[in-house]
Amino acid sequence: MAEEIVLMKGNEAIAHAAVRYGVDGYFGYPITPQSEILETLSELKPWETTGMVVLQAESELAAINMVYGGAASGKRVMTSSSSPGVSLKQEGISYLAGCELPGLVVNVMRGGPGLGTIQPSQSDYFQATKGGGHGDYRLITLAPASVQEMADFVGLGFDLAFKYRNPALILADGVIGQMMEKVVLPAYRPRRTEEEVIAQCPWATTGKTRGRKPNIITSLEMQPEAMEKNNLRFQAKYREIEAKEARFQEIDCEDAELLIVAFGSMARIGQKAMETAREEGIKVGILRPITLWPFPTEALVELAARVKGILVTELNAGQMIEDVRLAVNGMVPVEHFGRLGGIVPDPDEIVAALKQRFGK
Repeated sequence: MAEEIVLMKGNEAIAHAAVRYGVDGYFGYPITPQSEILETLSELKPWETTGMVVLQAESELAAINMVYGGAASGKRVMTSSSSPGVSLKQEGISYLAGCELPGLVVNVMRGGPGLGTIQPSQSDYFQATKGGGHGDYRLITLAPASVQEMADFVGLGFDLAFKYRNPALILADGVIGQMMEKVVLPAYRPRRTEEEVIAQCPWATTGKTRGRKPNIITSLEMQPEAMEKNNLRFQAKYREIEAKEARFQEIDCEDAELLIVAFGSMARIGQKAMETAREEGIKVGILRPITLWPFPTEALVELAARVKGILVTELNAGQMIEDVRLAVNGMVPVEHFGRLGGIVPDPDEIVAALKQRFGK
């Protein structure tokens, strides 16, 4: 079937894209504001068409370990949850990274800490980009700012996960998950055959050795020298990802004197704030990180050399601002504007923050 243009929620777009991309399995557990992913997959019944497995696990821990098993066999498998649910998955995510297994995790963030609120937030940035679980590992982290990107990043997330044998994360917020927009769904692509899985994933535990020694997948090493060797290999891989896979969007930065750095829904709100500020004669541009890790450090450094100040806007108390400050390294003032507890600001609040922080 060809591409299809439809109106749907961001969460629904994730589900439709997973089926169309040829995902082998989804293992999840309901939690607001991402439950529509599991609900939509249940309505689509892909097990009757593509053969995709859709399973509501008994818990978040069970779901992520089902991803572990599916990924170990070379399958395209994924899970989704929201903030506290993703916290429960962190041990399994660390195991995936330690075993160099490709898998896709979706986090549609809600307010915290603790059970918090069901309203939107971006306060899982640290968890997503700094590892989240135990050990020295990284997640390839994609931050969609539209329903279209929710759909597009399913395929991109899997492509990057398999390219680097590393778990990938789509880090959305409740606004993007719940909002409705027109989206172009990708054409259907068939799930890979067993022969294709074996050819593309020679490391997988497929049960068919065909003359080779059995593959053993584990993150456990009893000898510290062997564990250090593994970690050094991981770090070399992460450096390669940082060098090749940083993605970002620049909006009206050519003549900008002030820069807004924002991701997800805050980038959408920031764009309206930028338009309002320019109407008042304040030359503002936007840098939107699309990959939160790898962070677009080089692009930010280039822009910092041309502007007088940077305002980092987030739905949290200030998390991405640390990576911005590390990148800029004192070149220009870096200030923060954020709302907490699930409150989403309007563009005028950001314009006011620009004027207050930078004396306009």
